Amino acid sequence: MHRLAVELAESGSKQRREAAFSVTFSLDRQGLVTIDIAVRADLPLLCQRSLEVYEEKVDRRSLLAVIETVAEQEDIPEQYEPVLAEDHRLKMLDLVEEELLLAVPQVPRSPDAEAIELPLEVELTTSSDKEKEPTQRPFAGLAGLMKTKAGE
Repeated sequence: MHRLAVELAESGSKQRREAAFSVTFSLDRQGLVTIDIAVRADLPLLCQRSLEVYEEKVDRRSLLAVIETVAEQEDIPEQYEPVLAEDHRLKMLDLVEEELLLAVPQVPRSPDAEAIELPLEVELTTSSDKEKEPTQRPFAGLAGLMKTKAGE
């Protein structure tokens, strides 16, 4: 799972990670091949608040509908996510990896990480509060030249 490996935190050892999954195939009332997939795993992620590695518990379930062309995507009912079958084949490893990738938070944050306390009173200063610098107008001289030319 190369795409998922990029998202995971580096651990000191090359420990193998495991994910449990179950897949059930069926046909719905419209004759669509559907997949009910459930994935469970503990993913090591780098907390963006504490910069420490923590375990993100993943327990995800999805309903997929198999399509053979991108155009079929429009006909899929809302309760299904489309999955494209290439040459009438699906790779289970790719489906599991996709589910795990969807479970990884955009900004990983350990539930145990302490909240950052901000001061209640903050004094903000702007550049206008500081000593005012004279405004430079590089084209101010051109305005006078334009008036003299127009008067000629």
